[in-house]
Amino acid sequence: MEENTTRHIKVDDMEPAIFQALLHFIYTDTFPHNSGIDKNVPLEHLFVAADWYGLDRLATMCEQRLCNSIDVHTFATTLALAEQHQCVQLKQACLRFMSSHDVLSDIQETDGFKHLISSCPSVVGGIINNIAVW
Repeated sequence: MEENTTRHIKVDDMEPAIFQALLHFIYTDTFPHNSGIDKNVPLEHLFVAADWYGLDRLATMCEQRLCNSIDVHTFATTLALAEQHQCVQLKQACLRFMSSHDVLSDIQETDGFKHLISSCPSVVGGIINNIAVW
């Protein structure tokens, strides 16, 4: 039997830049600023990978950055991400964004919010309950 001497490891379901960012964090314990995160690689993907591999500190760093980058266009996907990964802080940041700015009508116009309504009706129900309290 011939031994495989290839030095390549195939990681499915992860973009190379995300894997590189994970390795950067593992080896340096610092956020991977120069790996294209926030520019051409979505921060959400790095958060999901960090959560999947149990890199809690990196997941927290990503969550903090996500909390600070919520806008009308990212609101729905960020809220869905918060729900899927039980991120209380991120969900609260989304709800604060929605309540602190007069943006609800703009949010409702986005394709992401329309998708959120159809795919996660319980999340939208929670939003409506929070709006009623305000």
